[in-house]
Amino acid sequence: MKKTLLLLLMITSLEGFSQIVAPQPSPSVTLNQTVGLSEVTLKYSRPAMRGRTVMGNLVPYNAIWRTGANANTTLTVNTAFEFGGTSIEAGTYALFTKPAPSQWEVFLYRKNDNWGAPAVWDPSLIVATASVSTQQTERTMTSFSININEITLNGAHLEIHWENTLLAVPFSVPTDQMVMDSIEKTLNQAPTANDYYTAAVYLLTADKDVKTALEYMDTAMAQIEKPAFWQLRQQSLLFAKAGMVKKAIAAAEASLAGAKEANNMDYVKMNTDSLAEWRN
Repeated sequence: MKKTLLLLLMITSLEGFSQIVAPQPSPSVTLNQTVGLSEVTLKYSRPAMRGRTVMGNLVPYNAIWRTGANANTTLTVNTAFEFGGTSIEAGTYALFTKPAPSQWEVFLYRKNDNWGAPAVWDPSLIVATASVSTQQTERTMTSFSININEITLNGAHLEIHWENTLLAVPFSVPTDQMVMDSIEKTLNQAPTANDYYTAAVYLLTADKDVKTALEYMDTAMAQIEKPAFWQLRQQSLLFAKAGMVKKAIAAAEASLAGAKEANNMDYVKMNTDSLAEWRN
């Protein structure tokens, strides 16, 4: 009796510690991407072709698709954003699609805790809809993929790719308004040289008011005892944009000298290329 009890305890103990570990057929992905000043997070699972025909078969046409596998594919943005021409508040939304041969409907859905597509599709929970034409690619994407590409200051593309079908869904974020509000607030308080420099570079990068950018850059450089080569580089670009070629050349030459001293070959090349252009 004692031996039987001991054997049972040993078997139970082994069962408690035994566990088969195997990979998931549709591994999960979490993608974090900064777009402008917004933090964007994608969570989804990646099914694979495994020799199957995907579009129109594994992924049926003209039906709501979970757009991935397992739990809902979700898109989280920590600021307000625009999707499909609709302004949306910050939050986490489920991503569903309705594929067709040449055009898909892409939905952001308020309820994001389904497993797969909802048992009952509720149009009142649709936050935004985008109609997007498909592209056919030479490359066959064997694993379902969603990426955030074509990133700019104010937006990006949500790219969905599987088999030979690719679609790019644009969305936008309120970067410009956020930065301009920050510039106004900061420069009306106790701004530093770096604040003026950052404001000038933003106006340059965003292709905004050159005159104001020059004023900010002049104020910044007047307060900096020895401007760094990367600061002089931005100043030269701003001068060039304003049509002040002689000043652009002088600033680029100073930036080039500083870059050589720092052994920064990237800035050496950029300044050398700019000088060749502006001297012609």
